[in-house]
Formats: sequence, structure tokens, C-alpha cells
Amino acid sequence: MPYFRTALLLAVMTALFVGVGWLIGGSQGMVVAFFLALGMNLFALWNSDRMVLSLYRAREVDERSAPEFVGIVRDLAKRAGLPMPRTYVVENPQPNAFATGRSPGKAAVCATTGLLQLLDRREIAGVMAHELSHVQHRDTLIMTVTATLAGAIGMLANFAFFFGRSRDNQLGALGTIVVMIVAPLAATLVQLGISRSREYEADRRGAEICGQPLWLASALGKLGQASGRIPNMQAEMHPATAPLFIVNPLHQKAVDNLFATHPSLENRIARLEEMAQRMGSASPGIDPAPDRGAGPWGAPTTASALDETMTARGRSSVPSAGTLPPDRRGPWG
Repeated sequence: MPYFRTALLLAVMTALFVGVGWLIGGSQGMVVAFFLALGMNLFALWNSDRMVLSLYRAREVDERSAPEFVGIVRDLAKRAGLPMPRTYVVENPQPNAFATGRSPGKAAVCATTGLLQLLDRREIAGVMAHELSHVQHRDTLIMTVTATLAGAIGMLANFAFFFGRSRDNQLGALGTIVVMIVAPLAATLVQLGISRSREYEADRRGAEICGQPLWLASALGKLGQASGRIPNMQAEMHPATAPLFIVNPLHQKAVDNLFATHPSLENRIARLEEMAQRMGSASPGIDPAPDRGAGPWGAPTTASALDETMTARGRSSVPSAGTLPPDRRGPWG
């Protein structure tokens, strides 16, 4: 169903693009706008990983500099049948994470220092499994194609100013103005709809990869509350990157409305809890916390027992998006 929904939304955007192009400027305007948008987005596709990582000043880590974190990612990638992605850390107090790269072989996953300090090892495993799901499903490629079509529709709307009086125009002056306003808005709504659909699917597959849906559910509850009160200034300056993150990094109410970049955290947590009830103990999770020595911040990394709140089944076991549990030490203090 998620794949069908994504394909349907892409088909709707394609039809919107073709229809608007024909109504405004005939075939000539449609072709020009499409190839301009295609060229820009092909460049972004091949360079998106470097662009995003450079934008957030991400630092690549390895087994020596961050053995705990890299070990978790390595175990999860092996479980998912994926090549080991490059692993990065961003010096940012807001707890968050994202994945980038056009294919599994060119992928990179990144976590902020705020996330590594806030979450325990099992919650980190749930978050990184979510990001590896994006890699496995090539969601970066899907969103790039979506951005190509959305950008082309926006260009066509701008061309309406120049082609509005063309003999190929099927709309007239009033219709042209309406298209200039409505077409980009409709394209944005479809783009955001695809983004939200992919987040639900990444939650589901991520829970399968790590084997414990409540690890991710607990992480989402903490991330939702903390990201709402800790600003991410880089994301605020570049809001187009917001759909990359596991939770919305921008300071706005994260609800399931037409303009949300992510589904509401309450809905995501509820789905994961339902999935945990269905799975029971049939799918054992990985052990994300073997004794690997010191973590990247120098704190000991000896595994602790799994908290009762992580093994209980039911809504009361998972922190909601609006309540942060008492402070507790993360894997590196």
C-alpha cells in the first residue's frame, strides 16, 4: 500500500505538470521548463549527499573515533542486507538524524551529538534502523524525482507571466493567474504527501530491521519533545532539508496537516506500538550494546539491562511526543 500510494501521488504530480504546461504555454513552454528542472535536480541527485553533509558540517567517524555508534550501524546494516554506509556526526544540540545518498552503495547516515547524548543504545538502534530503511527503499531518489516535478511545475507557473498572452494559452488572463497560484501549491501538497508516506514506511521497516518497534517508538517520543525546544539553526536557514530528518527540525507544530513535512509523532508511535503487539517476542532484536570500549566522548560503554519501559507492551510504556522522561545517561554520558 505505501508503494502504491507513492506511485499514485507521483502520477498525480506528473499529470499536473503535463496539464499545466499545455494550458499555459503549449508544448514549447512545457519542454523548456521540464529540462531546466531536470538538469538542476540531476545535479542535486549526484551531489546531494556531499551538499547536505557539507551544509551541516558533518564529521565522518569510524571504529576508532566512535566505536559504539559505528558498531550499531554496522550490525543493523548487516541485518538489513545492506553495505555499510558512511557514518557521520553533526555537532548540533538538537537530537535528530538523517540519511542521504542516491543508492545503498553511496549512502551516508548521520546523527547529531544531541541525539547521541539523549538516547540510550537501543533507542539509537531504532533511529538508525529507520534511516537505513530510507537507504534500502531509495527514498532519497524518490524525493529527488518528486522535487524535479515540483520544481518544473513551479517554473511553469512562473512562465505563465510570459506566456499568459500567447495564442497557445487555453486559460485567458484570469485562468493564468489562478494557475500561477494553485499549481505550485498543489505540487507542494503532493510532495509533502509523498514525504509523509515514506516516513511511515521507514518506521515500519526500521522496526523490522532492529527487531523491536518500541525502541524506535521510545526514541520518537524523546526526539519530538526535545527537538521542539532545542533549535536547529542550520535547518531553520535551509528548510528544504527538513524532510530528510527523522523528526521535523523546524520550530512549528508537528501535526498531520496538509503542510506538515512529517506525520504526527503520536500517529507514528501508535503504529509502532500496534506493530509491537503483533510481533510480540517472535522477532528478537539485535543486541546494539556489546562492550566495545570507550565511546566517542570517552564515557564507558558497558551494556546495561534493558529498561522495563522498553520491554513493556502498551501506550504507557512509551514517552509521548509532548512529555520527556526524567533525565538519564545516554551511551556516552
